Amino acid sequence: MVTKSALLELKNVRKVYVTRRGKVEAIGSVSFIVNEGEFVTIVGPSGCGKSTLLKIIAGLLPYDQGHVEFRGRPLTGPVKEVGLVFQHPALFPWKTVLGNILAPIELMGLRKKDYLKKARELLVLANLKGFEKFYPKELSGGMQQRVAICRALIHDPKLLLMDEPFGALDAMTRDMMNLEIQRIWKEIQCTVLFVTHSIHEAVFLADKIVVLSNRPSVVREIIPVGLPRPRSLEIRASPEFGNHLLHLLDLLRNEFMEGANVEQVL
Repeated sequence: MVTKSALLELKNVRKVYVTRRGKVEAIGSVSFIVNEGEFVTIVGPSGCGKSTLLKIIAGLLPYDQGHVEFRGRPLTGPVKEVGLVFQHPALFPWKTVLGNILAPIELMGLRKKDYLKKARELLVLANLKGFEKFYPKELSGGMQQRVAICRALIHDPKLLLMDEPFGALDAMTRDMMNLEIQRIWKEIQCTVLFVTHSIHEAVFLADKIVVLSNRPSVVREIIPVGLPRPRSLEIRASPEFGNHLLHLLDLLRNEFMEGANVEQVL
C-alpha cells in the first residue's frame, strides 16, 4: 500500500473578525490534512467559515492562531502552487476565452507565448476547443466556469481550491460539471479542496469529507468516501451513496436546528 504524503495541513486554525459591533469568531479551531492527489470536500452550515477557510489557505487572509503548512512549510501568503476558483467565474468581459485563461500569466509578469501551448491543452481538456476567440457573454454559465477552471490551472498548481464553483448553475448543468471536474482532476492529477453546500455533490466528488460545525467552526468529523472511481451519476442511487448522505444529514441535523437552513444542502 502506497502512503500518500501531506500536501496541506491545518493545525488549530482560528480566525476572528473585528467589526464595529465587536469581535466575531468565525473559525474556532480547525485541524485537518489534505494529502497529495486527494479530492477533499468541505461542508457545513451557512456562515460557518468555509469560504474564510479557503481564503486563509489561499494566503489571501491572515489567521489569528494555529498553523497552516503547505508542502511542509508555513504558509504566510499567496503561493504560485495554489489555484483558486470562485462561485462566480469573474471573467474579464473584454478578454476572449484564451485571453482570460492567460490573464494570470500576465499578472505574474511572465511571457504569454510560453504558456500558449498549455492554454490550448487546457481548452481541449475542458471541452472548449474552438471557443478560443469567444467572449464571456457568448458562453453559457457552465462554459464560463470551465474557462475559470482553466485559468486557475494555467500555472500548474499543486492544489486547486474551489469555493462553491457550481452553486449558481442549474441542477442539470451542475451534474454535468460534477462529471467534468472529476474527469479533469483525474487527468491533471492535482489535489482539490472543494467547498459546497450540497451534500450530494460532497459525497459524489470526495475521497473524504470535512464536516464543519456552526460558527465558530470546529471539525465535527472527517468522513472517508470509499465509492469506486470513476463515478457516474447512477452511483447516487446506490445504497452506499445513500448511507453517506444519511450519515451527513445526521451529523448536520443539530447544527441546522441551531439556525442554519437544512434546505441549503438538499
